[in-house]
Amino acid sequence: MKQAVIVIGIGELGAVFARGLLRLGHPVHPVTRDMDIAAVADALPTPLMALLAVAEKDLQASLSTIPKAWQDRLALLQNELLPRDWEAAGLPQPTVISVWFEKKKGQDVTVVIPSPAFGAQAMLLSDALEGLDIPTRVVASADELLFELVRKNVYILTTNIAGLVVGGTVAELWRDHETLARTVARDVIDIQEQLTGKQFDSAALIAGMLEAFDGDPQHACMGRSAPARLRRALEEADLAGLAVPKLREIAAAQLPDY
Repeated sequence: MKQAVIVIGIGELGAVFARGLLRLGHPVHPVTRDMDIAAVADALPTPLMALLAVAEKDLQASLSTIPKAWQDRLALLQNELLPRDWEAAGLPQPTVISVWFEKKKGQDVTVVIPSPAFGAQAMLLSDALEGLDIPTRVVASADELLFELVRKNVYILTTNIAGLVVGGTVAELWRDHETLARTVARDVIDIQEQLTGKQFDSAALIAGMLEAFDGDPQHACMGRSAPARLRRALEEADLAGLAVPKLREIAAAQLPDY
């Protein structure tokens, strides 16, 4: 029998990964909100991987509860993820996948572009998704992973925040409001550079964002999380003393309590 895998949080994404892992022959043990995670770790101290599949808003609280026995077996998949998230929790480099597919309740998976993964179990995650016809790619270094995480953040934050102004799809955003998209993206990149302590090739990040636009041109810009994403971005900008003028202009017009 193949080694077991823990999946913490069986929402839409967690269920996709669980199905792929089961198809590979790995027993999957879910950890839900009403379960004692420490008791599960006592019963299963050496899984092949512990995949944390909770929502991004629950990430920090969940990282603090990861049992010690699982900490070097951890895998993460959340949006708006950066190394500081696991480093702040005192955790070693986890396996990380930047998810570029969408799964909503009652709907099939929608793939945007291949999802990049890095870490000890990157190939396991890749194999699990490829078995479901969800394309992936394994990147070779932590630096490549960081670029991919920032690229995803630029895509999400730019489309959500610009979407507060113009709505519509990502194709319409670029076709009809390219200047707005570029200006928002530049502010977002400034924040990402501050959060990571790194400088990035902004042209490469914009090109990566446009690749995702082409992958799913009808993707809606503004989800329900857009106002909260803008607020979080401004909180980070305030802490760093960043100007981010376009984000502040949008907040003044779109956030009633700003």
